[in-house]
Amino acid sequence: MRPEGYDYDTHSRLAGPLTEAPTGAPYQVRYTSLLSREPHRIRAVVLMTLAPLLTGVLLVYLVWPTHWVEREGGETWRVRLDVVMLVAIGLIELFMLVNVVSIAHATLVARDPVPVVPESGTRVAFLTTYVPGREPLAMVRATLVGAIRVHHTGPLDVWLLDEGDDEQARALCAELGVRHFTRHGVPEWNRDEGVHRARTKHGNYNAWLAKHGDAYDFYASVDTDHVPLPDFLARMTGFFRDPNVAFVVGPQVYGNYTHPVTKAAESQQFLFHALIQRAGNRYRAPMFVGTNNVVRIAAVQQIGGLCDSVTEDMATGFELHRRRNPRTGRHWRSVYTPDVLAVGEGPASWTDFFTQQTRWSRGTYETFFKQYWKAPFTMPPGRLFSYTLMLVYYPMAAVNWFLGVLSCFLFLWFGASGTQVAASVWLMLYSDAAALQIGLYLWNRRHNVSPHEPEGSGGLAGMAMSALAAPIYLKSLCEALLRRPSRFVVTPKGSDVSPDRLLTFRVHLCWATLLAASLVASAHLGHTHAAMRTWAVLALAISLAPVGVWIATRARGRAVTEEPVVATPTVSPAAGTPTGGT
Repeated sequence: MRPEGYDYDTHSRLAGPLTEAPTGAPYQVRYTSLLSREPHRIRAVVLMTLAPLLTGVLLVYLVWPTHWVEREGGETWRVRLDVVMLVAIGLIELFMLVNVVSIAHATLVARDPVPVVPESGTRVAFLTTYVPGREPLAMVRATLVGAIRVHHTGPLDVWLLDEGDDEQARALCAELGVRHFTRHGVPEWNRDEGVHRARTKHGNYNAWLAKHGDAYDFYASVDTDHVPLPDFLARMTGFFRDPNVAFVVGPQVYGNYTHPVTKAAESQQFLFHALIQRAGNRYRAPMFVGTNNVVRIAAVQQIGGLCDSVTEDMATGFELHRRRNPRTGRHWRSVYTPDVLAVGEGPASWTDFFTQQTRWSRGTYETFFKQYWKAPFTMPPGRLFSYTLMLVYYPMAAVNWFLGVLSCFLFLWFGASGTQVAASVWLMLYSDAAALQIGLYLWNRRHNVSPHEPEGSGGLAGMAMSALAAPIYLKSLCEALLRRPSRFVVTPKGSDVSPDRLLTFRVHLCWATLLAASLVASAHLGHTHAAMRTWAVLALAISLAPVGVWIATRARGRAVTEEPVVATPTVSPAAGTPTGGT
C-alpha cells in the first residue's frame, strides 16, 4: 500500500543524489557523518555527554554502600528481601545507563552512505514470497507490479516464490510476465528443521537459491506487503561496486498509516531505523532487515543459505558479519541506506503487533544464545560492540520490566527497601537524568526517516509503544530460556487482520492484576511510600493502556458506523451551484 499525501520522493533520496564512482583505486563505500552535517551540533555533544554521565551518577548514588538499608535486630528474611531490592535497583539503573550510552554512541557515530551509480549488466532476481490463504492475492499483485516497474541497467527477472503452488498465483504470474517458483511437493526442500525448513520464509528462499541462485549476481527481496519504488535497485545496487559488501538494506515504513496501533508501531521503530542502523554503518555492519534488501548471492551461498531462525534476517546478517570474503580476505560488510525505497504494511491490531514483537524478540534471543558466543573469536571489536548494543535491547527491556514490578511487589507487600536516600536528592538526579535522555531522543528526531510522521513530532507514541511491549519481551524471554519451540508466523495482511479480543491482552492483564492487588495490600499493610506507589501506578497504567486503547478504538468505530447518513451539498460541474447529494 502506498497512500497519497506523503512525500515519498524526498524520503527516497535521504542519502543524497547518485554520484559517479571514483576511478583509480578499488572502490569502497564512502560515508558522511550525520553529526558533522549539523550546524548546532554542540547541543548534541552536550546532551550525549551529560545524559550518560548523570545517569551514571544516579546509579552510583543509589547503590552507594552508606545508603544501604540496615535493619537492627530485623528478621533474616527481611534483610534478604532488602538485598534483592538493592540488586534490582542497581540492575535497573545499570540497564538504563547502557541504553543511554547506546543512544549517545549512535548519535556520535551515525553516518549515511554516499550513493553511487550501479554497474550496468549485473544479473538481478527480484524476489517476493506468497503463502496461499495467509496473504491476499491483490496484495501480491501490487508488489509484483511494483517490482516490474523497478529500473535496472541489466538483466532483471521478477520471481514469485509460492509456498503452495497456487493456481491463481500461477495465473497472476503468467498475466504479469513474472517467473513462478514453488518448492511444494519437493521433500528435500521441505524438512522438519534446517535451512530448508517447511513453512518458513528462509526455507522458501533457500530452495530458490538451490535451484536458480547460480544464474544471478544479486537478489533483491521485499516482503509480500511491501511495494518497491522504481528507484529501488538504482539506489541500492551501486554499493556492490565494493566487492566486500554482502547486502544492502533500507528502512521499514508502514503505508497503512491509519490505525492507532500501526502509527505507534512505526514510531516505535524510529531509533532503530533513524539512528542504530546508521551507527552500524560506522562498523560496516548494520543489521540485515528482511523486509527490503539486496543480497550478494555468493555471500549468502558461502554460509549455506539464509539461517534457520524465527528471524532469519538477524541470524543471517550476524553469520555473514563473522565471515570473510574468500576473494579479498576481508570481512563481509553491509550497508544501510536511509532511503525509503519500499512501502509496506504494519500490524493493524494489537494481536498482530504482539505476534510481531514476540517473533522479533525471540529471534534476537536465539541469536544471542546460539550465535553470539562465536563472535569474540571471529568478529572485529568495533563490530562486536555495535552488535552487542543491538542484541541486549530486548533482554534488557524484558528484565527491567520484571525487576521494576518485583521491586514494587516487595515493597508494597513486605516493606522491603534496598536503599535509603534523600527524596529531594533522588528526585533532582532522576528528573535531570530523565530530561537529558529525553532531550537526546528529541534531538535525534530531526533524523527521522519516516515519511508518515509529521515533521517536528516528538515520537511519544513510539516511546509508549516500547514500554507497552516490555511484558511481551519478558514472556518471549521466558519461553526462550525454557527452550519452548518457536515457529515462524506469517503476520496477517490486508483485510486478514487478526481481530482483538480481551484474551489478546492476557499477559498485560495478569501484570495489572498483580499490581492492583499489591497497591490495595500496601494501604492495608501501611507500606505507602509515595515513590514506590507512584512506580506501581505507572506500571499499572502501562499494563492497562493497550486494553484502554482497544476499547476506545472499538467505541469510536461503533460511533462512526452508527452515524446517520446526512445529505451534503455538492457542486454541479455544469452550473456551479450547490445540489443535494448523499
